[in-house]
Amino acid sequence: MYSLCTHFILPKLSVSGFPNVIGCIDGTHIPIKAPSINEGDYVNRKSIHSINVQVICEATQIITNVEAKWPGSVHDARIFRESSLCQTFQQGQYNGYLLGDRGYPCLPYLMTPYPEPEPGPQTRFNLAHSRTRAKVEMTIGILKSRFQCLRGLRVSPERACDIIVACVVLHNIATIRGESHPPCIEEDGPEEHRQILEANRDGRLLRDRICQNYFY
Repeated sequence: MYSLCTHFILPKLSVSGFPNVIGCIDGTHIPIKAPSINEGDYVNRKSIHSINVQVICEATQIITNVEAKWPGSVHDARIFRESSLCQTFQQGQYNGYLLGDRGYPCLPYLMTPYPEPEPGPQTRFNLAHSRTRAKVEMTIGILKSRFQCLRGLRVSPERACDIIVACVVLHNIATIRGESHPPCIEEDGPEEHRQILEANRDGRLLRDRICQNYFY
């Protein structure tokens, strides 16, 4: 594994009525050439060699956290679980939570949508969740449109990770300066076959409380 991660201060993100959101999380695959060592580890669900990159962003498309070190075969949930950011959340150092898709577990610091929402508050919760989490999909699309090299890096995994992190830093600089960007590259849609992880009980309780307090 390649320990290349960048951490930034996590600000509060306010979109669609969600309280206390400090970022939206998602994974994205950056294709690479087949490495000579541990080649099979880099084959992702589409049978392409890649680095699976964890991205967290805020409402203005600033990327507040990136972890670029995992082979393409590794699941998004494991990347988050083993990240130093997850450990920081577990230690209670952040007052808020992230929004992620159903590929992640539902935790007190990581809210996921209801898998089968009932009409009313749960449906409104999921709609607001989707509208807010769209920020990270948009941000990843902007990142890839700015840096066409991320469509496929013909370098070693170590070098690829360096390039990915450098692109994120440059993306943030361009975003802060208000630079324009080409049309976004669309990310893949929802993965129907993606494993839906068993939600943590405390996370489900918090999700229900947010639903009752903000979406009735």
